[in-house]
Amino acid sequence: MEAGVDVLIEKPLASSLAEADELIRLAKHLGRTGQVGHLERFNPAVRATLPLITQPMFFEVHRLSVFTPRALDVDVVLDLMIHDLDVVLSFVNSPVKEIRAVGLPILSGKTDIANVRLEFDSACIANFTASRVSTEQVRKIRFFQPRQYISLDYSRQDVLVFTVDGENPAPGIPSVNPQIKVNKPSVTAEEPLHAELKSFLESVRAGSNPQVSLEDGRRALGLALNIVEAIQAHGTKVQLQRLG
Repeated sequence: MEAGVDVLIEKPLASSLAEADELIRLAKHLGRTGQVGHLERFNPAVRATLPLITQPMFFEVHRLSVFTPRALDVDVVLDLMIHDLDVVLSFVNSPVKEIRAVGLPILSGKTDIANVRLEFDSACIANFTASRVSTEQVRKIRFFQPRQYISLDYSRQDVLVFTVDGENPAPGIPSVNPQIKVNKPSVTAEEPLHAELKSFLESVRAGSNPQVSLEDGRRALGLALNIVEAIQAHGTKVQLQRLG
């Protein structure tokens, strides 16, 4: 940025909030565009879900992956869960009130599987499970809001919406209850990485705010680091032994 270059920074934005704050300060001082590579924000299913958001009150989020010897210098929260933290933060748009978390090292010296429960000031509750030692690949968000249940599959890039007291079920999608309307919103297929790069270039050319700002990256990083601390505190409480 000091050399006059706009930057797209891979997630997480930095290794500490102090570093993130310095990046934000530099970008503002130098008038540079800075975007954070939270790729799932550009997933077509996430983009199709945003207009459907009203008052989300409960989330169940699962991101499960098979073990690979990569990114083992960080735990699963900063490696995988941070994607979903960023997405849910953008959906809920409310400060986090409480964090309860547990994590275990399975095949590495870092946390390989973690479960987190967040409570927001809005009274929304979100449960996250992230694992890099699973036997299957799962990347899903399910959430409830008044009179609606929405299921989002990152991998398939599709969304299902179940609405109570809607009109007749959408053609071709059977409903188990005539009072429940089942709808599959239209999703414009696009490779998320291509969409991310295109969005960054558009922000640079127009001098506009990026879709995932440095401030967004800091918010996700701050929450992830707080979760890591909560997991460590829980491990100490139960005298959990880490792998050497």
